[in-house]
Amino acid sequence: MNSEEIPIPSHYDPEKVGQVWKVNYEKIAGNAEKWQEKYELKPSGSDKKKILLLLVDVQNTFCTPGFELFVAGRSGMAAVEDNKRLCEFIYRNLHRLTQICYTMDTHQAVQIFHGIFLVDDQGEHPKPFTTVTAKDIEKGVWKFNKKISSVLGIDDPSYGQEYLLHYTQRLALSGKYDLTIWPYHAMLGGIGHAVVSSVEEAVFFHGIARSTQSDFVIKGKNPFTENYSVLSPEVTSDPSGKKIGEKNQALTDKLLKHDVIIIAGQAKSHCVAWTTDDLLTDLYERNSPKFAEKVYILEDCTSPVVIPDVIDYTQKANEAFKKFADAGMHIVRSADSMSRWPGFS
Repeated sequence: MNSEEIPIPSHYDPEKVGQVWKVNYEKIAGNAEKWQEKYELKPSGSDKKKILLLLVDVQNTFCTPGFELFVAGRSGMAAVEDNKRLCEFIYRNLHRLTQICYTMDTHQAVQIFHGIFLVDDQGEHPKPFTTVTAKDIEKGVWKFNKKISSVLGIDDPSYGQEYLLHYTQRLALSGKYDLTIWPYHAMLGGIGHAVVSSVEEAVFFHGIARSTQSDFVIKGKNPFTENYSVLSPEVTSDPSGKKIGEKNQALTDKLLKHDVIIIAGQAKSHCVAWTTDDLLTDLYERNSPKFAEKVYILEDCTSPVVIPDVIDYTQKANEAFKKFADAGMHIVRSADSMSRWPGFS
């Protein structure tokens, strides 16, 4: 197979990208094997240049209209538009992509960023998209919900309030976003948690055609912290200094074993931005800043969180991407041939 792009298979339907359906694995596997033979696709293990595509939270909860945190962007259909381009990128570059790795935002009901964790003086929970600051906790605007103490293994409910203050203070000191109360989303076992059907189909097709296996990395199950980045939770210790979470060094090690890392997914302003930022931080900590030049971000396959009349993270997302570009990472578009990407040879 030469280095040019290959055609998109006929089973792909861009009009279905915003829908949920059951992937016909047997049919897709058969098509992929025919594609393998027709385009002389080699097993990915034989790739001389190891290229990993990191898909950040390409799940229904963020990418499918009508689900809890659909990333509409400014266009109103941003995540669907992103995933159309993403699917086409995967199909056109089957022969180049060595492995595809999913990150999976994974939650249950009782988590610090869900309404059930806090109450006001009337016992009411904060509504979705409420921002909770350290000052709010100090003033008693929001309090720890004592009813969930036992499920969290908290013997003294006063610890819950102490922890909330510690947590919001740590977020403020880190310069990250204040605690946001999100709608219940990416619920483990639910449809929202599942990968977008069209993307799942494309990645499954890639796995059969290239005789490889996609990878899944779970993030976000810890009830005591947010986990925008797959590489590190937002807060890693409790008020006493006891560790509650740690960096995912194993994933960083895996990423750095590749010659090229490509990043796409949702949302540009949150999980994509913080994952990339943590990767950049790790590169500096490992004294490997030049590796940033091997990282490519598909800017047309990710969009920021925009909630009309509530909040628009477009500017913050753009600022983050400028930081990545200044560090040597490449901001590219999926429709451009990889062979023409800067620094790609």
